[in-house]
Amino acid sequence: MQAERERLVHFRPRTVFVVVGILLAVAITLKVLWISRHVLAWVFIALFLTLALNPAVDRLERRFGGRRGLATGTVMLLTAAVIAAIGALFIPTLVDQVSGFAHKVPDYLHDLTKGRGRLGFLQTKYHLVDKARKALHEGGAQKLFGLTGTAVAVTKSVITAVLATVTIIFMTFFMLLEGPGWVDRSLGLLQPESRRRWQSVGHDIYRTVGGYVTGNLLISVIAGVSTAIVLLIMGVPYSVALGLVVGILDLIPLAGATVAGIIIASVAFLHSVVAGIVVVVFFVVYQQVENHVLQPIVYGRTVQLSPLIVLVSVLIGAELAGVLGALGAIPVAGTLQVLLVDYMRHRRTPAPAA
Repeated sequence: MQAERERLVHFRPRTVFVVVGILLAVAITLKVLWISRHVLAWVFIALFLTLALNPAVDRLERRFGGRRGLATGTVMLLTAAVIAAIGALFIPTLVDQVSGFAHKVPDYLHDLTKGRGRLGFLQTKYHLVDKARKALHEGGAQKLFGLTGTAVAVTKSVITAVLATVTIIFMTFFMLLEGPGWVDRSLGLLQPESRRRWQSVGHDIYRTVGGYVTGNLLISVIAGVSTAIVLLIMGVPYSVALGLVVGILDLIPLAGATVAGIIIASVAFLHSVVAGIVVVVFFVVYQQVENHVLQPIVYGRTVQLSPLIVLVSVLIGAELAGVLGALGAIPVAGTLQVLLVDYMRHRRTPAPAA
């Protein structure tokens, strides 16, 4: 038998350098994305707002004879005016209620531990209430004439929040103003046949994502306002602040309303048993209305995803990027679905004869 000869595989230096360069480029790109993750979050929020405001800009642009700059400025000013009016009406009450609620937390803990014997060990053994009072009323006051780490962190958070707000406003404005131009220039680089195809795909993606964003914001507003009204009728304190909590949490698909219901029901039970029962019944009824009426209208007419895909998408998004990932999971899944459907359609369609 002839001895097997050893096979050697030789790579040219150029191939090795190309592979190493690709790996380095990928590593550098991932590093840059990780460093700029906060800026990417701002871009995502600005894109979210752009998709919500763009239908109004398009309508005004048609009314103004194609002057998109005037339409964009008008929509931004009207949005700022609405936000300022809402803020003037609710922010003083909201700040007062949030502050009062924060100072009431130790009292709620005290009532909980003293009123229910099974939880009394939290105070007698762990001194939970005393620690909460001390952390709330005395925390940070030990260094009166110097900046503590908490003060520096709070200052940095405030500056970052202001910078993020201003940046998001400007990014939203420029996305609304220049977005159609970017799309047209990108499509202009394609061949006429491909251009028609990707125009159709872009229209489907815009309809899917834009419809979902607008509908989700509307559902969250309905959830927050209806919750605040029920709490106000039942005399539960901090109804505006708690309604805001519900509106924010309801932006998270599927799980947000449930988490909000647990929080609000707990606060209502601390106020009175009757209020707690009414709030629980309200959230059970509202969940049915939202799940069987509101969400099917939004998801069915826009993203057209099955409940299983929605659930899996939200879980994956939340695991990857937290709350922002959960918010963007359904639009991303809807976009992937549009691309997949277009790919399968063109793959099955036979090519025209030459």
